[in-house]
Amino acid sequence: ELGIRIPRPLGHGPSRFIPEKETIQVGNEDATMHTLFADSFATLGRLDNVTLVMVFHPQYLESFLKTQHYLLQMDGPLPLHYRHYIGIMAAARHQCSYLVNLHVNDFLHVGGDPKWLNGLENAPQKLQNLGELNKMLAHRPWLITKEHIEQLLKTEENSWSLAELIHAVVLLTHYHSLASFTFGCGISPEIDCEGGHTFRPPSVSNYCICEMTNGYHGMDDVHASPTAGIPVKSVCEVEALMEKMKQLQECRDEEEASQEEMATRFEREKRESMFVCSSEDEESAPARDVSRHFEDTSYGYKDFSRHGMHVPTFRVQDYSWEDHGYSLVNRLYPDVGQLLDEKFHIAYNLTYNTMAMHKDVDTSMLRRAIWNYIHCMFGIRYDDYDYGEINQLLDRSFKVYIKTVVCTPEKTTKRMYDSFWRQFEHSEKVHVNLLLVEARMQAELLYALRAITRYMT
Repeated sequence: ELGIRIPRPLGHGPSRFIPEKETIQVGNEDATMHTLFADSFATLGRLDNVTLVMVFHPQYLESFLKTQHYLLQMDGPLPLHYRHYIGIMAAARHQCSYLVNLHVNDFLHVGGDPKWLNGLENAPQKLQNLGELNKMLAHRPWLITKEHIEQLLKTEENSWSLAELIHAVVLLTHYHSLASFTFGCGISPEIDCEGGHTFRPPSVSNYCICEMTNGYHGMDDVHASPTAGIPVKSVCEVEALMEKMKQLQECRDEEEASQEEMATRFEREKRESMFVCSSEDEESAPARDVSRHFEDTSYGYKDFSRHGMHVPTFRVQDYSWEDHGYSLVNRLYPDVGQLLDEKFHIAYNLTYNTMAMHKDVDTSMLRRAIWNYIHCMFGIRYDDYDYGEINQLLDRSFKVYIKTVVCTPEKTTKRMYDSFWRQFEHSEKVHVNLLLVEARMQAELLYALRAITRYMT
C-alpha cells in the first residue's frame, strides 16, 4: 500500500543443487551445530549459505570457521582492509560474485577506500603487484618460481615483507578453494545479496518468471530422495565401487608394483587427466562483471603438461606440507600453520564409515584416490601411491566433476553434480567437495611455499 518494493528470495534454500528440505533447517539443528551457527553469526554478522551447507560436517565446519576468523580478523601482518581486498581479488579470478560481494561489504565495513573497488588499477601499487601471483596460483601454480617471489619482496617502496607475503598467499589460496566449494555445491546468494532476490510479485503458481528461467521449476520433489527415479543400473554403482575397493585391497596384499611401474602409472594418469574436460557447451550462470578486480582476464587454466611444455614433476618427498610447508608458515605467521594442518587432516580423514546405503565401510582408499588425483592434475606425485587405483575407483563423470570444480569452478553445473555417484547422499557429495577444496588449497600452497623457500635459501 505504501509502494515499498519487498524483496523475495530468488532461490529455495542455501544451494541450487540440494533440495531445501534435505539441508539442515535452522531451528532443527543439534547443540553442536547450534554453537557453530552462533559462532558463524558472531564472526560474519550473518548465517551465510556456505555455513548452512558445510554444517553437514560439523567437525570440518568448526575448523574452517576458526581458520577463516583468524585469517580475516585476528592479529596478523596485514591490515584488515587489505585482507578483504585480497579476498576480492582471489574470488574474482573465478568470477565468484557471491564471495566478491560478501567481501566488498566487509572491505567497506572495516574502512576500505571505495575507490579501490572501481578496479585493481585504483588500488595501491603494492596490491597491484600481487596480481601476477594471484593469477598463477589460481590457474597454473606450477609456473611459480623464486623470481616471482623476489619481485614482490624487492620492489623498493611497495615491497612485501616475508610475513605479509605468507599471509597474502594463504588468503589467496583460501579464497580460490572457497570459490571451488561455492560453485561445486551450487551455493545460492542470500536474499540481501546481488542475484539473491527479486522484486516481482509472486505469480499464480508462486514461482515468478525469473525463477523459471533460473531453472526453478518447482521440481524439488523430483529430487526428494537420492535414489528416487534412479535407474537400477546406478543403484548397482555403489556395489560395483565397493567390489573394486575390495579387489584392489587384495591385490595390494598380494603384490607390490616396482618403483618404475609406479612412476609410469603416475605419468599415464597425469596424461589422461589432460583429456578429461568439462563440457564447454554448457554455460554456467553468468556472473556479475567482477573482472575489474583482476588483470589479464584471458589467462585461465591450462593443463599441467601440454605439448611442447615440460614442467618437472613435483615430488612430495622433496617438498611436503608436513615436513616443509607447515613449519615455514608457522614460523612467519604463527598459529596459521597449525590451523591449516588441522583443517587438512580433518578433511582427509573425515569418515562416517558409510557409502550410500551401506554401513561399516572403510572409505580410506577412495578418499586417498580423490586427493591424489587432484594433486596429480597439479603435477604432484606421491612415490608410495599406485596411481593405477585412480582409474579403478573414479569413473569418467566423477573425474569431469572433480576437474571442473578444482580447475574451472565457474563452469560447474547442476547436471555435473547430479551425474556422479547418483545414489549417494547429498552430505557425501558435500564431503567430496571438502576433499577437493583442501587438496586444491594444499597443492597451491606447496608450489608457492616451495618458491618462497628457494628464495630464502
